[in-house]
Amino acid sequence: MEEKTTIGLIEEVTILTNDDKKKKVVAKIDTGATKSSIDLNLASDLKLGPIIKTKLIKSAHGVRIRPILNVSIMLHGKTIKAEFTLADRKHMNYRMLVGQNILKHGFLIDPNLKTK
Repeated sequence: MEEKTTIGLIEEVTILTNDDKKKKVVAKIDTGATKSSIDLNLASDLKLGPIIKTKLIKSAHGVRIRPILNVSIMLHGKTIKAEFTLADRKHMNYRMLVGQNILKHGFLIDPNLKTK
């Protein structure tokens, strides 16, 4: 059985770029989100991509078709490559949202944990 890593609702995530650079961002952990999401401008600045497909996504802002790309991240020492939807998150507090597609890789959420 895989050992679980306990994380909080806000976590530091390291994005691993296609050109072997690393970018640390603070991400919101969202157990209600099926897919993870990254800010469109952040993805562009880091030259992430290519877009692999599109998907109809339901969110608090309505239903939209969003582009999807694969992104490699490190969360608490685990490297995970997962699909992220591209979204304009400039009006949000966090430029990245970590959803169920990443959390299923052995993470438990404790809302009382605080990021460093």
